[in-house]
Amino acid sequence: MSKSEELPDCFYPGPPITIPPSAPTPKHSLYLSNLDDQKFLRFSIKYLYLFKKSVSLDILKSSLSRVLVDYYPLAGRLRTSIYEDDHKLEVDCNGEGALFAEAFMDSTAEQLLDSSMVPNKSWKKLLYKLESQSFLDVPPLVIQVTSLRCGGMILCTAINHCVCDGIGTSQFLHAWAQLTKSPNGDLTVLPFHGRHVLKPREPPQVNFIHPGYSRTKPTSQVDLFKLMQSQPLVATSFTFGPSEVLRLKKQCVPPLKCTTTFETVAAHTWRSWVKSLKLCPTLIVKLLFSVNVRKKVNLPEGYYGNGFVLGCAESTVKDLVAANNLRHGLKLVQQAKCDLDDDGYIRSMIDLLEDKTVTMDLSRSLVISQWSRLGLEDVDFGEGKPLHMGPLTSGVYCLFLPVVGDANAVRVVVSVPESVVENFQYHMMESGIWEKDENGDANTKGYHSQQN
Repeated sequence: MSKSEELPDCFYPGPPITIPPSAPTPKHSLYLSNLDDQKFLRFSIKYLYLFKKSVSLDILKSSLSRVLVDYYPLAGRLRTSIYEDDHKLEVDCNGEGALFAEAFMDSTAEQLLDSSMVPNKSWKKLLYKLESQSFLDVPPLVIQVTSLRCGGMILCTAINHCVCDGIGTSQFLHAWAQLTKSPNGDLTVLPFHGRHVLKPREPPQVNFIHPGYSRTKPTSQVDLFKLMQSQPLVATSFTFGPSEVLRLKKQCVPPLKCTTTFETVAAHTWRSWVKSLKLCPTLIVKLLFSVNVRKKVNLPEGYYGNGFVLGCAESTVKDLVAANNLRHGLKLVQQAKCDLDDDGYIRSMIDLLEDKTVTMDLSRSLVISQWSRLGLEDVDFGEGKPLHMGPLTSGVYCLFLPVVGDANAVRVVVSVPESVVENFQYHMMESGIWEKDENGDANTKGYHSQQN
């Protein structure tokens, strides 16, 4: 395990500025669907991009102002609904603008790339910290562009998860980049902001069981989420290429049909995570993972809101960690995905969330958010694609990230308690998944960890 490498401080030539849309935008209250304003989404997703060459700050500001005309909710402000109770959020589309900070750091792109595989606390310097009293006081879009000594730049964005999901983030960043390169061009995809297409039915019709959610506090004495937060966390990173995925699939005997990379790596990560925690064999554990349902419920092209729901696989610890039994976990992941092929199941989940006492069950769950296959790593503002893209920080949620330069690989990043990190590493890399080096030991070139 490597220690965190403290980054130099950022120098700010002046305070951040607010960049409004470059033309008048609709002024109204934007309804947020039940998928948007879930309590576990009340935070900003923080992305970090490292580019070899910088782009003119004036051009970036100008194109940002232009793209906010189409993506005007990002220039608004979140608030509690003025029409419903205070449990419901909405966006006040007032055209106030996004917050934009510019900074300089005495470092090079190469130096930062060497330590970029695993986030650490000092990377937080790369995003301007707002002093705010509540979640609602933070603008939906906060940006910092940090120029480097070598002529490169770092772009960090914090985008409110209630306003959009990973697909929406990718759509916005590509639109911003497109207008940076072609200021007079038209956007390839226009955002669709109407969230009423996901309104619950009246009356709500909850016709299915949704194990990822609970109306009551967990009755189990084991709360894994609290356990994670009670200890120092160590960020870990594992890169799975096609050969590692193939070896994992061969552990599934008899084989299952049409297993995807996501299903395979998700089942393996879940199993390794549970194994490392050494839990009671009879405890029921869950895997929650995001599934894009835009096509499943026929959302309009460019739909700009949260268009994902949570798939949920659950198993006893004993069945999940049985020797060489990846097949059990893999089959459960596939079944959880299959459940979400039913439009009625998805509508039932949306109706369930009309009850604001319902929350995501984190007490015995590993949560996976999939950032790979969204095109996030292909964003190009005119000076080339990024050398690196990933999260600004690492938390207890597990991220599946794209690997820059290898479309067929996936990088798994998750923080685990310091007391179990070596055990987690062992289980993630056991069973001949990784090639042996010349000494016969597992090749660890795809593994990184760092104390947060």
